[in-house]
Amino acid sequence: MIEFVLLVNKQGQTRLAQYTNFKSINERTSLEGEVVRKCLGRNEDQCSFLEYMNYKLIYRRYASLFFIVGVDNQENELAILEFIHCLVETFDKYFENVCELDVMFNLEKAHFIVEEMMTNGCIVETNKQNILDPIQKMDQIVT
Repeated sequence: MIEFVLLVNKQGQTRLAQYTNFKSINERTSLEGEVVRKCLGRNEDQCSFLEYMNYKLIYRRYASLFFIVGVDNQENELAILEFIHCLVETFDKYFENVCELDVMFNLEKAHFIVEEMMTNGCIVETNKQNILDPIQKMDQIVT
């Protein structure tokens, strides 16, 4: 089960954080700080999987953003890497070459995309068009 999804820049600032289970602000802050230090402190020659506390952390760097997913010990690491890649491709398709500013200025849309892809910690949709249809329909209503 996916416990959390984090998008972090190279300086370690969290740009998007989505949790499947409730955590207090203090718990989130300390968890994010430790997870970011662990992942950003590794070099490119090291594996993209590591264990921290009772989580498996799977991360991937795309341009200036790190996509970090924390899962329980039952989850397949390669499937989560594929989920991260699909998430990036979906962001790219919607934002047309996603960057950190796209996520920062459209945070609600970024959360919506993640929510369309996963529910209660389970991946429910990987088809990019199915993910983007509802948000594109909402965009048409607004304009």
